[in-house]
Amino acid sequence: GARLRAPGLDCRVLFREATPHALLRRFAETRRRHPLAGAGLTLAEAIERERALLGGVSQLGHRIDTSGLQPKTLRNWIRETFGLGGGTMTLLFESFAYRDGIPLDADWVIDARMLPNPYYEPALQPLTGRDAPVAEFLENQPAVLRLLEDVHALLARWLPEMVRDNRSYLTVAIGCTGGRHRSVYLAERLAARFRGDWQVLVRHRALAAPREP
Repeated sequence: GARLRAPGLDCRVLFREATPHALLRRFAETRRRHPLAGAGLTLAEAIERERALLGGVSQLGHRIDTSGLQPKTLRNWIRETFGLGGGTMTLLFESFAYRDGIPLDADWVIDARMLPNPYYEPALQPLTGRDAPVAEFLENQPAVLRLLEDVHALLARWLPEMVRDNRSYLTVAIGCTGGRHRSVYLAERLAARFRGDWQVLVRHRALAAPREP
């Protein structure tokens, strides 16, 4: 990477990863042979061997957990990431559903499941944290405002230290049970607070995934 940057080339690393379950499913669907399979290794063992071999590479750039993502969504996320140009650290706020597991690309994880849940309000259940009625409901909850202030203060304190440590990306994953109300609201509000001073991206994993029938 350093040798490529020396002549002035814009060289950045994007590391795509997925859960073992997702990788097993993909190999089964495509019927492709894993490059490390064979020599007594099962597919699952080959995947774990590959993960161990690439452990050092995964820390060199921006990581994206592709588990459960549709190709179109992944293309858009990659386009957003590399369309920003150089400069300061990129701050990504990513909402997710705990029932789907914590995203592999998360650096910091914020648990919002203890907050009042709009899902149990019939009129709010089909909406998301992007909708005004859900936002109004959450903004009337003192615990929500306290968590928002605490996370904002924590990030504001430590982001400059991360830049001095030569970090290029920070993914803050915010989770709730279904990933559609509380976590979405918090991710949007935190992104709005930091957007003026940092390169900010927002992603909502549960909203990007197809809904179950």
